[in-house]
Amino acid sequence: MITVAGVKDVFREGMAGGWQVIDAGQLSQDSEVECDVVIIGSGAGGGTSAEILSAAGLSVIVVEEGPLRTSNDFSMDERQAYRDLYQEGAARSSDDGAIMILQGRSVGGSTTVNWTSSFRTPEPTLNTWAEVFGVRGMSPAEMAPWFERMEQRLDIQAWPLAANANNASLALGCERLGYSHGVMHRNVRGCWNLGYCGMGCPTNAKQSMLVTTLPSALAQGARLYHRARAWRLIVEGDRVLGVSCVGMHEDRIRPTGVALRIRARHTVLAGGGINTPALLLRSQVPDPYRNIGRRTFLHLVDASRADFDQAIDAGHGAPQSVYSDHFVWRDGVAGPLGYKLEVMPLHPAITASLLGESGEELHASMLRYRSMSMMIALMRDGFHEQSLGGRVLLRDDGSPVLHYPLTDYVRDGLRRSLLTMAEIQFAAGARQVRPLHRDAQACTRWSEAQAMIASLPMEKLLLRLGAAHVMGGCAMGEDERRCVTDSQGRLRSMRDVSVIDGSLFPTSIGANPQLSIYGLAAKLATTLAAQLRA
Repeated sequence: MITVAGVKDVFREGMAGGWQVIDAGQLSQDSEVECDVVIIGSGAGGGTSAEILSAAGLSVIVVEEGPLRTSNDFSMDERQAYRDLYQEGAARSSDDGAIMILQGRSVGGSTTVNWTSSFRTPEPTLNTWAEVFGVRGMSPAEMAPWFERMEQRLDIQAWPLAANANNASLALGCERLGYSHGVMHRNVRGCWNLGYCGMGCPTNAKQSMLVTTLPSALAQGARLYHRARAWRLIVEGDRVLGVSCVGMHEDRIRPTGVALRIRARHTVLAGGGINTPALLLRSQVPDPYRNIGRRTFLHLVDASRADFDQAIDAGHGAPQSVYSDHFVWRDGVAGPLGYKLEVMPLHPAITASLLGESGEELHASMLRYRSMSMMIALMRDGFHEQSLGGRVLLRDDGSPVLHYPLTDYVRDGLRRSLLTMAEIQFAAGARQVRPLHRDAQACTRWSEAQAMIASLPMEKLLLRLGAAHVMGGCAMGEDERRCVTDSQGRLRSMRDVSVIDGSLFPTSIGANPQLSIYGLAAKLATTLAAQLRA
């Protein structure tokens, strides 16, 4: 195992000093505990809420389904990281297997494994939420101080170093074509520029919940139960009294059979898109308009591979430091589907799986691995009547799965994004470009790529589709016919329960969502703390 000499494991030291951290998978008998607030999920929403509520003097318990892994465990090994740190061992997908969905599942949630890209919620998104869904208190001016607060708390600022060759190719292509682009903001402090952010930060430079808000909450007396799957809410009449959990085996698949009941004055759902709606569905809470789990959005992602003559080494250096919003809002909020452009880091295992190749073809591609770049487009879903996202469903065993259909509107956005990415890659000097599509061929000229992409069917299982941003499923707003919660995240049908995570978003946001969740969670948790103290 690779460990970094001289890096202090903040979490392990805190546990040695008395933090209350319990591995629910090792509990030998059923138990029941009490607190003021139980928070289900330890990611951006749960971690932020835990710090604020603990600081207000409330007794807090945080529940995390995944294991505790800290800096000394982060070996920059793909096999270990995907197994330990991601939902379903990084194998979570849509119900038809056509869309790969990367979500974190360990202490710190997706903040432990994301690529640190940080954006405030775009103004057109906030304005749409207010105008269409009746969301109150979240105008750009009202949210600005909350974003600023979390930017300071998590050291979010523009990346000061030069972009690696992978990101530089996006900047160069945009410059030559006259497309706007910018420098990414990242939540890092003293970053070593390793490039392995998606496998957990071994230097604790990434200011994830694992090294910031959760340690703060634990130092203030909060308790953390990990390897504890929240299964059903404890319901009595119209009140939620807490949550019933089960311990999980080390394989993170099988329950141990030992139950943990946590009774609380207030329950905060912060398991994120897919998991929060699933918990509500399993708990069979009243849902008169059948909105729970609907309007779940992904920032559906397609990709374009480019091979260069020079080394790119896309797995080294800050994973994302350049972006282009040129096409996100160009055609208006409700016009043709917009998309954000970024590149992704490439490490051997995930690269080989994304290419969709085998045998000699895959072998030949991996020989060119060091000169390969992968551009991605994030679809801004949810702003048009033909852009309704997906729906969270429950399998027979109660586990969640996402149904995510494609419409002609979305197909059009996917095709245009492939054309844009190929154009930029050729402008940046790519030797050849190939969209991630089963029927695509490598092209050596932009005109050749135009003709090919125009003829490709934009269908699932032909396109290589993925997503790392799951939003919605418990839409917030004052329109009770469309919204599961009110503008404070309070569940409409039950008392003493709130949602504080990305599942509140009524649409996708059109940008990497972690800062949007941080700002929203800070606002809602601060209000909740004042209410509970009163």
